[in-house]
Amino acid sequence: MNSTEKAKSKRLPLFALLAFLALGAAPAQAQQPIPPQDLSDLYYVTVPIEKVYPYRKGYVVVYRRGANRVGQAYIPFEWFRFTEKKADLIQIGYGKTMPCMSIFYKEGKFHYVRLYVSRLKNHPTWGLIPSNVNIDDRFEGLEELQIGFD
Repeated sequence: MNSTEKAKSKRLPLFALLAFLALGAAPAQAQQPIPPQDLSDLYYVTVPIEKVYPYRKGYVVVYRRGANRVGQAYIPFEWFRFTEKKADLIQIGYGKTMPCMSIFYKEGKFHYVRLYVSRLKNHPTWGLIPSNVNIDDRFEGLEELQIGFD
């Protein structure tokens, strides 16, 4: 090994060390606390949907609360209207995407719900409520969506 090769072999570890230090500095800056004025007062929680039952007053959504439990949410059709606009129904495509429900909170209170459901009505997550079942009272007077988590 001649003297130029020795000099190059010494520069390579030095260069690697400098590159490592330079790249390591960026994540350290990214971990600085976010100033309070830059924090959002809006956040959301997404839960998987087990079943969606259309009803004459709205949708009954059976969602997964945890590993072994499910919960029910009642979402009136009025929430989907422009005047109320507390809900959206997004029809997802034919891929492997599973239906889910995203609940948005603003300043810690319910703000909005978004249902992501299959556009295919024969998808296993769509169900039917028998016409002789009356659950009208579950949709009356709803101002916010309250769901439970495990």
